[in-house]
Amino acid sequence: MLTLHFFLWLVNIPLLMSNLTHPKCFWRMKQNEDKHGAVVSGCVFYLLAAQNKVEKKYLPTILPTDTHTSNHQFALPLAFAVNEINRNQYLLPNVSLIFYFFTDLFHDKQAFQKFIYITTKRNRPLLNYICNHKTKCRVMITGPMLTPSMSLAQLFELYRYPQLTYGPFHPILSDRELFPSLYQMAPKDTALALAMVSLMIRINWNWVGLAISDDDQGLQFLSDLRGESEIQRVCLAFVMVIPINMDLYMSRAEVYNKQIETSSTNVVIIYGDTDGTLAVCFRMWVSQGIKRIWVTTSQWDVTTSKRDFTVDSLHGALAFAHHHAEISGFKNFVQTLNSSKYTDLFLAGLGWMYFSCEASTSNCKTLENCSFNASLEWLKLQSFDMAFSDDAYDIYNAVYAMAHALHKMLLQQVENQPIKTLREVDSDCSQLHLFLKKMHFVNPVGDVINMNQKEKLQADYGIYYISNFPHGVGLKVKIGEFKPYFPHGQQLHLYEDMIEWATGSRQMPSAVCSADCPPGFRKIHQERMAACCFDCTPCPANEISNETDMDQCMKCPEDQYANAEQNHCLYKDVTFLAFDDPLGMTLSCMTLCLSAFTVLVLGIFVKHQDTPIVKANNLTLSYILLISLIFCFLCSLLFIGHPNSVTCILQQITYGILFTVAVSTVLAKTITVVLAFKVTTPGRRIKWLLVSGVPNYIIPICTTIQIILCATWLGTSPPSVDIDAHSEHGHIIIVCKKGSVTAFYSVLGYLGSLALGSFTVAFLARNLPDTFNEAKFLTFSMLLFCSVWVTFLPVYHSTKGKVMVAVEVFSILASSTGLLGCVFVPKCYIILLRPERNTLQKLRERSSSRTHIS
Repeated sequence: MLTLHFFLWLVNIPLLMSNLTHPKCFWRMKQNEDKHGAVVSGCVFYLLAAQNKVEKKYLPTILPTDTHTSNHQFALPLAFAVNEINRNQYLLPNVSLIFYFFTDLFHDKQAFQKFIYITTKRNRPLLNYICNHKTKCRVMITGPMLTPSMSLAQLFELYRYPQLTYGPFHPILSDRELFPSLYQMAPKDTALALAMVSLMIRINWNWVGLAISDDDQGLQFLSDLRGESEIQRVCLAFVMVIPINMDLYMSRAEVYNKQIETSSTNVVIIYGDTDGTLAVCFRMWVSQGIKRIWVTTSQWDVTTSKRDFTVDSLHGALAFAHHHAEISGFKNFVQTLNSSKYTDLFLAGLGWMYFSCEASTSNCKTLENCSFNASLEWLKLQSFDMAFSDDAYDIYNAVYAMAHALHKMLLQQVENQPIKTLREVDSDCSQLHLFLKKMHFVNPVGDVINMNQKEKLQADYGIYYISNFPHGVGLKVKIGEFKPYFPHGQQLHLYEDMIEWATGSRQMPSAVCSADCPPGFRKIHQERMAACCFDCTPCPANEISNETDMDQCMKCPEDQYANAEQNHCLYKDVTFLAFDDPLGMTLSCMTLCLSAFTVLVLGIFVKHQDTPIVKANNLTLSYILLISLIFCFLCSLLFIGHPNSVTCILQQITYGILFTVAVSTVLAKTITVVLAFKVTTPGRRIKWLLVSGVPNYIIPICTTIQIILCATWLGTSPPSVDIDAHSEHGHIIIVCKKGSVTAFYSVLGYLGSLALGSFTVAFLARNLPDTFNEAKFLTFSMLLFCSVWVTFLPVYHSTKGKVMVAVEVFSILASSTGLLGCVFVPKCYIILLRPERNTLQKLRERSSSRTHIS
């Protein structure tokens, strides 16, 4: 008989349910409370391989006969795996696996050594030991708690016994130097923190609490969670590191209770072993009626054994369980063992019963307000299937791993050793280790199992929403899954219809420190608070935030502006002083009318050029002044319309030169009047100044100086097109930039000095006794001209955009109109309306009368 002994070490085992490939609803019944209260008794499965055939009736007789469901939830999966292997003609052919069931409490090495001695002595005839005083190789399966597995590992290592563990993956157990003979069946949980944080981000949770055990596993999880939280901007409202020592915990229990009661968060993450002080702390919170959404792992998926509490739709639990495929045939197997004992209600107590939960056909939410008997009646009507828990699945794989390792070892023994020495080789643990540590195989459900601890992969997770109904009936619904190997952003997938079915809403309860800042606002972090606690303030002018919870607002580009809500940038309207603009149209009409009027005045002067009043005031200068005024009016049109480089240059240069000609002409006319009076005065000898036409040189000289200034302006920094995006909200105004400010004010200053000189000369000559003396009119024209441009400067600098251009155009029109009205309108009045005064006789009469007065 070939012998290989397997022991399954069970201590404080919680109730679990499996993770499936598609949404399922699990029903469970509350376990009966055992004599030890919350402590679950340990179990040992003694497994051996034999070359004789196993009777079919063997399994029902060897399974536990007590009603404590924690024993059955591990005995049945083990029996199922043994039964599959025994019926498999390709795996361990002609070899059968046999197991025996023992129940006791094992808390130390001495108790376990006594157990090994008793079972060895009790089963010596059955095992058919080779009596050569050699220690036979035994294989131990321990879990799910870390401390017992580590403690027993030291004993097993003395005999080089292979040890397989189930339950959560612990990095410390992967240390080959400390635990060379230990193998963990569970996948790594390195992605658990990322999975939890990803779920919180999807549900818009950023303010959560954390309670962990004060051990290496808990502190490592805290480090991982903080790292992921900082990246994803999830804040921890509090962190409770629960001490393992019970006395130390009890001394701080009130502090922990007050901390969770006063915390503003609705979500608390629980991570740690379920048999220590953290579990005691959790039970205390539940007993005090503290309702939170508990986010935890599958180990915490359990109805408390001492109290029957109800979790409503707003305060449930979210459990992360390892993903694995379904194992078909399990329900049929257990019902074949004893159909009267293993009923659906009994198996629901193991947490294995599930049914397809299509929202259109399921009405399990009606159980909330019904009696216990009604719940059972509803449960009996459902069509159930079965699935493994995470720990049961690990045990199932552990049996298969040992079977595959033994199978390969036996094949090698057959190939390399004589048959007569086979009995001695089969008991060598070192040989079994060689096969076990390199073992990888595909289990019956299609999952790849790799026993190499360095190549352990990260686990995929199923996410379950758990709620408890009255009278010990619980419901667990798969609402999503997390796959760490998928690309970022595609790792988490939630079933929104299942969330709505399980909770009554597609939205989960809120868990935030501060409400989101909507678009148009930015966050201002509160002092001495976490990053998730902040105030919201509107964005500054012309800045936007188009997302929620933005730290900084974004300035709109120059060609755009912020809308009223400050969540979007709009393109600015491009505007300028256009001809079709009301203001532009008004100024254009004024320009054309005044130009036409000036042409009319010129026509009148041309028609009446032989009359005394026209001849008396230097006809040539009058023509020059009128023509320059016509162009002064027309140059205003250069300021209206879409600006370009040419028009920008012509605007400033043209009106500067034209006004210089006009003002210098007024100066020449004024000097001409003064010289004419001086010539008619007895004793004067300056007639040659008037006869030689000296006043006529004033115009080209003054104009030449202005041309030099304008050329200098163009050579240094000429006027150009400028885009004014700030003067008017929502508009981009295209204007002409002056270029060199110094050159601009030099041209304007020179023009002002000419106007001031003309005004001074005209003012001094206003009372000269001449018949058609126009010195007074020239004085008024220069006074008006200077007043317009002195007023222009402050108004021009206080306006922006189109108004600024309009002010400049209006100043040109006003000053030109002043010259035209003051100098030529009185003459036109006499020519057209008082022609009797425009005669030589009248001229002589007025001249003689003025001479008499003088």
